Amino acid sequence: MDILEDIRVLSFNHFLLGPMGTQVLADLGADVICIEPVGGAFQRHWGGANRRIDNETMLHLCGNRNKRSLAVDMKSTEGSEIIEKLISTADVLSENFRPGVMDKLGFGYDSVRQINPKLIYAAASGYGQDGPYSERPGQDLLIQSLSGLANITGSEDQPPTAVGVSAADHHGAQILAMSILAALFRRERTGKGSRVDVDLLSAALDLQNESLVCYANGREQTQRPPPNIAGWYFPAPYGIYTVRDGHVAISLGSLESLAKAISLPALNKFNSNEVFEKKKEIAALIQATVKHFDTAELESTLEKEKLWYARVNDYKAVLNDPQVQHNGSFLRVNSAAQTPITLLAHPAKYDGKRPGMRLPPQPLGSQTMEILKEIGYSDEQVKKLTKTGVLHVA
Repeated sequence: MDILEDIRVLSFNHFLLGPMGTQVLADLGADVICIEPVGGAFQRHWGGANRRIDNETMLHLCGNRNKRSLAVDMKSTEGSEIIEKLISTADVLSENFRPGVMDKLGFGYDSVRQINPKLIYAAASGYGQDGPYSERPGQDLLIQSLSGLANITGSEDQPPTAVGVSAADHHGAQILAMSILAALFRRERTGKGSRVDVDLLSAALDLQNESLVCYANGREQTQRPPPNIAGWYFPAPYGIYTVRDGHVAISLGSLESLAKAISLPALNKFNSNEVFEKKKEIAALIQATVKHFDTAELESTLEKEKLWYARVNDYKAVLNDPQVQHNGSFLRVNSAAQTPITLLAHPAKYDGKRPGMRLPPQPLGSQTMEILKEIGYSDEQVKKLTKTGVLHVA
């Protein structure tokens, strides 16, 4: 994919939001250089599921394809000089340290725009660059809790429940990529660089746009939905129901059609307003009936009445789902050490094709020599800087 060909991105990112956001740009053809400490960034040392492949964590694998790796001690004089030279060649600098860290390192926005006025400087943080929470650690579970996302997840008979993925990180990554692309487009029109700020808290709120707008413009009420109903602001039957061999989501359709589909005439007594006001009662009636169906049987009867439904898949079923496979949503490729790995593919197609993988997630410092030679360093200089601990070469 060559959409962003000739765009160079310097990624001073760790954990998930920053790496995944810059991976979007890498998938689109940008030359993304991951700049890490000589000991490696956070994602190389911790990752989910307590699982590693070729000694690399799942956190590293999910956000670092199509990127080159440079390991350098930015705090050293020599390392700082390397970063300055790279900044002069770059189109984008992306970082997600706590506010002020890059300034202390000498590479805050005011400093780097003196080196490269056309640079897009994209900073991601937990809560924003200033304000009462700006110094707090920004991490997905904390953000889900503070933003209200955990509170609206689960039903009224359960405690607040975190979404089962790092939802704010994932959504924030897409916002980061989108914002960088918008800034690059503006630069094409004006020739001017700019600063972009993205934060996890805003990403988590954006995920709840519909819910928050309903709440802010309505009467105050609990955000804890009754059992089975998918969210506090949804009507019945909108939710997930237990059947004999699993679970089925029932989405949109009239109660009259649902009553016919599952032979439950009691649903016909509820009017269009009561699907909101009496959703707990309606959902309980539906659950008591559909628990006697198996998945295929319920799907068949809902299909006949043209109701919207879906079985609830576990990950094994997702991987084997015919539409997922048809869409090419997973990449089955080899790691840098030629070990088979599975990655989630880029989420969009361009002219009918998804971007592929030019480069698997790289071992730390794999392109250190290559990158430094591009900015004028000799083999001997790189070897000397490696020996003194300024660089790490894989």
